Amino acid sequence: MTKGPINLAISRRSLLTGLAATAAATVAAGSAALPRSAVKTWDMSTDVLVIGSGSAGVCAAIEARQAGAEVMLIESLSQFGGSSAMSGGVVYAGGGTALQKALKVDDSVEEMYRFVALAGDANPPLDKIALYCEESPAHFDWLVAQGIPYSEKLTLAKGLPMGDESLYFSGTEQAWPARELAKPALRGHVPGVDGMNGGRRLMEALLSRAYTLGVSLRASVSADRLVIESDGRIAGVIVTVAGESLAIQAKRGVVLACGGFIHNREMLKLYAPKLYECSVPWGNVDDQGDGINMGIAVGAAALRMHEGFAIAPIYPPENVLSGIVVNASGQRFISEESYHGVLGDAITYHQKGQAWLITDQRSGYNFHQDNFLPVAEGSSIDVIAAQLGFPLGALQQTVNYYNQHAINGDDPMFRKSKTYLRPLQGAPYKAWDLSVADAFFPAHTFGGLHTNLDGQVLSSFGDIIPGLYAAGRNTAGIPTAPYIASGLSVGDCTFFGRRAGRAVAALDGGLS
Repeated sequence: MTKGPINLAISRRSLLTGLAATAAATVAAGSAALPRSAVKTWDMSTDVLVIGSGSAGVCAAIEARQAGAEVMLIESLSQFGGSSAMSGGVVYAGGGTALQKALKVDDSVEEMYRFVALAGDANPPLDKIALYCEESPAHFDWLVAQGIPYSEKLTLAKGLPMGDESLYFSGTEQAWPARELAKPALRGHVPGVDGMNGGRRLMEALLSRAYTLGVSLRASVSADRLVIESDGRIAGVIVTVAGESLAIQAKRGVVLACGGFIHNREMLKLYAPKLYECSVPWGNVDDQGDGINMGIAVGAAALRMHEGFAIAPIYPPENVLSGIVVNASGQRFISEESYHGVLGDAITYHQKGQAWLITDQRSGYNFHQDNFLPVAEGSSIDVIAAQLGFPLGALQQTVNYYNQHAINGDDPMFRKSKTYLRPLQGAPYKAWDLSVADAFFPAHTFGGLHTNLDGQVLSSFGDIIPGLYAAGRNTAGIPTAPYIASGLSVGDCTFFGRRAGRAVAALDGGLS
């Protein structure tokens, strides 16, 4: 149990070492539930048991504790923070947040809803999206009240701010067709700290708040399986601590918030095979799907298990967006200014994992980088087309058509903004590999347990499983494929984690 300030320090080297070790191991799927009759005595007891210390779990713990419940939060790893601590810490919020108003950014709940509901998946969870958008300003106020620092600064540059700006365009709002579906607005709210440290800062604040409120935080405790009463109610959890199996009673309920399954290779191959080949499984080392499997073991439905984000972060620098992205047929298939997640989704799910960025002298990477390697170079488009083995004349026709219209400031196919639209002219011409297997291609899962607006887990028949709640990437929430904006995942985690915490705390205790 923690006895002082929360420490999230972890080096990139130790992180990658841990990921490699886990990827090499075979992780079994979740065990079957244990009947209550098999548990003779409880080793520990609490009102609410939260499994997982990312933003969903910690927000659930904070709200449950503030509602008067005794709360225990367990984390399987030795450090707290989950995948949220590894993220940019972006929360997608709008509709007139305090920060938007301070920076004179015009936005409305209706425009935010139109963007989130229309720009991504064809059948998103509209009830969750509507509630999230309506309460977005108040949710941002809550985050500020927990001690998360935001600066009254914005940036119009594409990509996560490297300075201390706290508001930016975090998604595909300005790219076609999204900009015609809803009025673009800056909605990416990120802690005002230099560098990619927003996730760490966000989790430091949330964990510190949970500790101050009296949440019992216990690391190196692995949840193995749920304990279920004869009437179907979840009574507690069997855990492993230092090799010993213990039973923890949850008198009001259990909140599953232990992440997705990107590091469970067998589970990934089974449920989300298109993400399997992506070169960088992105998430906490213990994103093994344990919470999802524990839920399935007690009859929970699992939704959209094939979905996730697959990201091709070709910018910054923004000059590369004046190049064109083509598929194996040498044809464009998307506006190059699209958000990383939209581009990555198109490559992964619709182009068999292969694509190339074609640049000229002005649009190529003009510094050393190893995210996307050059695989062809020449004095003409003909030369690089031959090197890549494209169908005869295909790339040349694509470039000629693109140049013909770009000269006149037009892009009839994908309506690229004039900011990045110009003909490809001037050697050397280069092709950069954007394939999921060989480029820097982070991926994470979005599928998970079916929940209602209060985080109650639902069975395949749509019935509530009593005493079982879930939040974050343990669930199928607001984020869908394609992932249209950074911050939708952490926003979903924090908002619906809070709702789950309040709902479980409202239940009566007194179970034996």
